[in-house]
Amino acid sequence: MAGIYIHIPFCKSRCIYCGFYSTTLGDSYKTAYADALCKELQLRTDYVSETIETIYFGGGTPSLMPVQLLQTILKTIFQHYHVNKNAEITMECNPDDITGPFVSALKAMGVNRVSLGVQTFSDERLALIRRRHSAADVKKAIQCLQRHEIYNISIDLMFGFPNETLNDWAFDIKRALALKVTHISAYSLMFEESTPLYDMLEKGEIKEVPEDVSLNMYKMLIAQLKENGYEQYEISNFALPGFRSRHNSSYWKRIPYIGIGAAAHSYNITSRQWNISNVQQYIATIGKNSIPMEIEHLDKPTMYDDWITTAMRTCEGIDLRELHQEFGEKYEKYFMDQAQQYLNRGWLEQVNNHIRLTQQGLFVSDMVMSDLMIAE
Repeated sequence: MAGIYIHIPFCKSRCIYCGFYSTTLGDSYKTAYADALCKELQLRTDYVSETIETIYFGGGTPSLMPVQLLQTILKTIFQHYHVNKNAEITMECNPDDITGPFVSALKAMGVNRVSLGVQTFSDERLALIRRRHSAADVKKAIQCLQRHEIYNISIDLMFGFPNETLNDWAFDIKRALALKVTHISAYSLMFEESTPLYDMLEKGEIKEVPEDVSLNMYKMLIAQLKENGYEQYEISNFALPGFRSRHNSSYWKRIPYIGIGAAAHSYNITSRQWNISNVQQYIATIGKNSIPMEIEHLDKPTMYDDWITTAMRTCEGIDLRELHQEFGEKYEKYFMDQAQQYLNRGWLEQVNNHIRLTQQGLFVSDMVMSDLMIAE
């Protein structure tokens, strides 16, 4: 099994926290970009031989692409790859892009999962981070999706906004639960260098919430979602039974995937590669039947470290049998020696031949994973 990720970098405006590659280039580039995506798909058919189980349109803002171009991209995938008839096909969307005709088109082209960038239900905080939708748009979008029989809906949330209180966060969680979506992803607001949000922090215009407040927000999230039937299957991801993100799960389970588009990343177990982060150069290079990418061939320590930083994020953790089979006795011994201190502290636990983070361990996961890595 394998996945395909399609990067659509276009945005009407850039959110001030976003560190992903995106551009506000106008509509004139979209057709040429879609043509380049289709060309890259044809050039990359030998990257993986497995059946395609998931297709994910991410961004940027995929819902800004004209539906005819999205249809053409999907048609190209089905023409050149073996796609499971029950494949999960996800489209990231902005809530205010959701209209009846747009959703009808998504449904007709086979999209069966939608991920909405909600972030918060506070119009004040949405304005701060320069999101273009309102809190009211979210409910309307979800109702529209459900009317068109797209029920597999995920929403993204953020916590730890400047001046945000625990009560503010409790309100966001309550609003999210009331929507009865099948999947919730929630992340602490990050102040990434080279973003306007980071510049505001450096200038003293805003302040980070205290670390203990952010931690209590995360604890509140876990408790409230668990109480309402969501399973925490990854550090930041929660799903109703049967609605885990199959595509994102492939990242955490060392399943190969092809990244198509400017700035897209690919992985096939033994190497990873990434395309240039520039739409114009991407289009021009693909037009010459060449892929504008860099590649890294992975040695065994790097593959081990990659596995630690992905599998340990999941509720299953590390399968010791797979660890022994893939990396041998030396790595298994190193892992168990490093893990023992955290098993003793109750931050890790062993269940059915798996080593995984405990509830307490989730709050120190970065430190635990760092110590389990080879770090050569």
